[in-house]
Amino acid sequence: MLSQFITTEVLNTEGEKTEQLVWRRVQAAFQHRNCVAYWRYPIFLQTGKYRREPDILIADLELGLIIIEVKSLKIEQIVSINGHLWQYQDFYTESGNPYQQAENQLLALLKYTDIEPSLRGKVRARVAIALPLIKQQAWQHLSEPPILFQEDLQQNSTFLSRLAEVTTIVKGEVLSFSQWQLLLSTLGGKPVWNRPHHRVLSDSHSRGKMLAEVRSHQFQYDLNQEKIAKQIPPGPQRIRGIAGSGKTVLLCQKAALMHLKHPNWSIALVFFSRSLYTAITEQVDRWLRHFSANIEVYSPNSNLQILHAWGTKQQPGLYSLLCQETKIQPLSVNDTESQAPQDALAEACVQLLLQSPIPPIFDAILIDEAQDLTSLRWHYQQKQPFYWMAYQALRSVNSLQPEQRRLIWAYDELQSLNNLTGLSARELLGKELAHLVTGSYSGEIKKTEIMSRCYRTPGPIITFAHGLAMGLLRPQGMLMGMTKTAEWEAIGYQVTGNLIPGTKVTLTRVDSSHPLTQLWQKPLIEFHTYTTRQQELTALVRHITHNLRYEGLRPSREILVIILGDFFKASRLETYVANFLIKQGIDVYLPSARDCNCLHLNHSDRFWYEGAVTISRIHRAKGNEADLVYLVGLDQIAQAEHNLNLRNQLFVAITRSKAWLNLSGIGYYPMYQEIRGLLASPEHLTFSFSLPKQQELSITETQELLKRYALGDRNFQNINLSGANLQGIYLTDANLIGADLSYANLSNAQLDRVKLIAADLTQANLTGASLKKAKLMGAKLERTNFTDANLDNAEF
Repeated sequence: MLSQFITTEVLNTEGEKTEQLVWRRVQAAFQHRNCVAYWRYPIFLQTGKYRREPDILIADLELGLIIIEVKSLKIEQIVSINGHLWQYQDFYTESGNPYQQAENQLLALLKYTDIEPSLRGKVRARVAIALPLIKQQAWQHLSEPPILFQEDLQQNSTFLSRLAEVTTIVKGEVLSFSQWQLLLSTLGGKPVWNRPHHRVLSDSHSRGKMLAEVRSHQFQYDLNQEKIAKQIPPGPQRIRGIAGSGKTVLLCQKAALMHLKHPNWSIALVFFSRSLYTAITEQVDRWLRHFSANIEVYSPNSNLQILHAWGTKQQPGLYSLLCQETKIQPLSVNDTESQAPQDALAEACVQLLLQSPIPPIFDAILIDEAQDLTSLRWHYQQKQPFYWMAYQALRSVNSLQPEQRRLIWAYDELQSLNNLTGLSARELLGKELAHLVTGSYSGEIKKTEIMSRCYRTPGPIITFAHGLAMGLLRPQGMLMGMTKTAEWEAIGYQVTGNLIPGTKVTLTRVDSSHPLTQLWQKPLIEFHTYTTRQQELTALVRHITHNLRYEGLRPSREILVIILGDFFKASRLETYVANFLIKQGIDVYLPSARDCNCLHLNHSDRFWYEGAVTISRIHRAKGNEADLVYLVGLDQIAQAEHNLNLRNQLFVAITRSKAWLNLSGIGYYPMYQEIRGLLASPEHLTFSFSLPKQQELSITETQELLKRYALGDRNFQNINLSGANLQGIYLTDANLIGADLSYANLSNAQLDRVKLIAADLTQANLTGASLKKAKLMGAKLERTNFTDANLDNAEF
């Protein structure tokens, strides 16, 4: 692994300028080493009235952990140093103990590494104070902790050798590769989620023993996930992640870190599935404890609020809270014309927006399951009502750019259960704000992030889920999907073949890190069809009984039964399945029921019940997961196999699995043959490519830019596309004034009459591009490649 540098937040105060000097030296000196470095790593300890995090943390394979505390002090501002105590004058504080502060933060970090037996006492650790404004010859103080003076920051070699000379707090040793990966995983907080093991009384090849083995493996460190979780954007951010990529955990960590860094901010973490309330609250609490050394815990009375999108009488939601603020009577589902929860919420938001201005009461709103908060039926001024309501409820980050507000949404289009709308800024917030999530902020904080790696679900199951949801093996052609290689690659597939209609294409899952694929020698997916429902349920009872008696699985959280079909059919089948299993002696739980084996629901948020197998329809199962998932009633989807909403329901159900999947249905339908075709080649997905019949998915920023252009957008002023691959793009007549296109690949692009006034084209590749009559006055053209470009009548 090469060096990686994570800037957790864009910081612009006067005192942080010297931190930037040190940070740039760290980046230059460590760029060819095995290291991960953070500017403001989030481990918070109390310092006087404030909680402070380390200025700079470096994790280096050879040098170990290094914390650098940066002080923007001139020599005349240091009055005296007595032990650890420094006395200041003409500074923001009268005194401080910079070395002890950094040492305490390092020791807090080492407590986490010491939990792991293979790391205990073996991680080298040291602390240094950086004084970029002071030369060593001016230093008069006898007490001298390890200090990096101005001279030490001039050259990479001097800087590295000086750090290596700093006395270690823990002597440690050079780590092995597995120890190094575990250290990085610890910095990422992964041990927070290690589940306690329980004794499994079954043979060595049983599912229970396999799960124990899987849980003993550390999942590989994911830098992309680590950056997204730790970075706080200075404006909107969109996070697109495939099922099982960790979007919910990531948002919980992000919300917790925002709260610790900025306790005065008012923050809302919003979700749609009520059954997630307990799980999300527990996750936020764990992250708060983890990054505050067990000092901070979650309190619903704090400035961080966990809110259902709608809200109930017992628990406030974002909508009901804003109704309270505006003194508008909130609507319930039954008060709306729509009746269905998703459309009803949009309708209620429209009514609220029409009746009252929304007060800006939040500094950040983070939305999980964002795809479930859109509506095809209801709009407000060509915007999605819920999102416009949330956007209006936010304070501006920057008074000079009032449109910059911290609205962060995480989603996966394929997990939408009702509406197949996109989640671009244009579709959510309107044409005028379409640019908000394109490009990057300073500090390499991206406005749009894509998470392609699946942690929860094994590769063969996620590939099967994508193939079935999109209908890739349908004889009539796929229903939904991508038409460009880069789009498939963005969600984790290697493409073999050309995406030309009628051509054979093979998709191979790049992410194959789930340990179960190597440990389990049998198929991970089973598919069975039956003549009658009773036969299907008799087999279900036999399978679950075997799982519990002979395979060491526990009923709650390790086994989940999901009932498929539209709302009314699934409701009837859910009750039938529950009764059938109860009569066969299997304890069951229906989400929101009062008790085990109770079929009366009381609208609680509970999803699991210890000692019972949960039976759920997909809307309540969404966001939850289990090791072995049974899908019952596949025929209720196969009867309408062209219905994308039902296909998406199937995708969500399949991806609840963390290990194994069992599908069943009755009768015979063409979709069953499609399923058998997908199961015949679990490692690869080969199909005859065709254009999507119902929906084309746009994943990358390039495709979204083209989509906006096709819809008539021409104003992309100040857009940030630094480093983007825009090869062959067609943007004739576009307004790119002030755009950041540095390092972008624009080879063979059609840019006739484009306005590139004051644009940054540093090291951009414009080989073979057409720039006839383009306006480039004031553009930054340092090392821009114009080889074979057509510059007829272009203005410079």
